[in-house]
Parts: sequence; C-alpha cells; structure tokens
Amino acid sequence: MLRSLIRQIGIHRRQMDHDLRFSPRRAYSSAILLGQYRVTVPLIQRYARGALIDLGCGVMSYRHLIAPHVARYDGVDAHPQTPDVTFTGDVQDLSMISDQVYDSAICLEVLEHVPDPGRVLSEAYRVLKSGGVLIISAPHLSRQHELPNDYYRYTPQGLRALLERAQFEVIQISRRGGLGSFLSHQVSLALLGLTWSVPVLGSLAWLVNEWLCVRPAYAVDQWTDRQGLFAAGFTAVARKP
Repeated sequence: MLRSLIRQIGIHRRQMDHDLRFSPRRAYSSAILLGQYRVTVPLIQRYARGALIDLGCGVMSYRHLIAPHVARYDGVDAHPQTPDVTFTGDVQDLSMISDQVYDSAICLEVLEHVPDPGRVLSEAYRVLKSGGVLIISAPHLSRQHELPNDYYRYTPQGLRALLERAQFEVIQISRRGGLGSFLSHQVSLALLGLTWSVPVLGSLAWLVNEWLCVRPAYAVDQWTDRQGLFAAGFTAVARKP
C-alpha cells in the first residue's frame, strides 16, 4: 500500500510539474524550487547570452525566462519530455555538437544524476566558445530521487574542484536554501502530490503549502546557517577562458 501511495504521489507531482512548467506559481510549489527562482534564475538572466544550450533540459521549465536574454535556446536530454528538445542524447557525450558552438550553457539539477559529472563539464567546456559561461545548480541536501540514476551530492568545494579540473574559471558559487527548505520540500512533495488532481481540496492544499510551508521555510533559511553548512544546494557560475 505504501509503495502504491508513493507511486501515486510521483505521478501527480510529474503532472503538476508539467501543468506549471511556464507558470510563476511553480516557484511556490516547494522551498527548494523557490531557491532556484530566487538565486539561479537571476544568475542565468545576468550571464546568459548569444546561443545557449540547456544540458539535461527536461520540460524546459525555465525557457520562457531565459529566451529574452539569448539569441538561441537549444536543449539536450536523454529522454525528451517535449517535442522542442533540439538534441536527444547523453549529456556525458555531446558528440552530436561541434566544438565552440555556444556562448552560454546551463545544467540545472543534472550532475547528481550522471555517473561521470566530470565528463559533462568537459563536454560543456568543449561546446562553449572562448569566454562562454556555464551556470550549474546541484543539490547538497536531498533525498534519493529519480532512482536508479541518483549518484552524488555536492559541496561548494566539490563543485569548484570539478569545474577547475575541466579548466573553467569559477566566477561565483551561491548557496540555495537550507535545512528548512529541505525538510519543507518533503512536506510539499506529499501534500501536493496527494491532492493536485482533487478539485477544491487541491486548491486548499496549495494555499496551505505556499503560505504555511514554502514561504516560512525559505524565509527562515535566509536568517540562519549563513555559512551554508546545511544548504539545500549550490549554484555555480564559471567561464571558459
């Protein structure tokens, strides 16, 4: 019964992600996601330019926020979830793309799902032009997810070491959220996953989640753990020399 319930939550969450992928409401479905919108998206909008490649693009939830800042948006994913994906393939092997094609690249919450993250960064380095910028986000605190392809968690030191090993120059690494975001995310996952498709109850659950779970947890994280010892994740910006 528990396994069936967990499966049902997963199905509803995926449906919710699809339904909200272009909606500003998506940010308030989880404190973890709110961190992405408050920290990562502004960095992308600041540094993204020219031709951009989204490595592990999923349903391209951030495309509408990035498109005004770039001349071209391409996506690559091993299992395309939208017909707009430009390339189908493993982000560890971008052999379908020539050298030095892109001015910028993003790789959001992907590195934990590949067995060789160093290869992803090396490939990103190869397809970027000189001076090109890579923005990556990765979790520090996270439950196991998208099994069996869940391999790593990242500290800022680990991200820096991987980027520098791939010959990138690190511009900055920013923390996202904290222990409150991590814990509240589990509540959001269950609450919205159980009620998303239920009329009236789903709307009520959304309000409870946003105002009593997501916003308070994110606010608390901004005033505690300034060193990021319990950061929910980190976002790094790096440049190809």
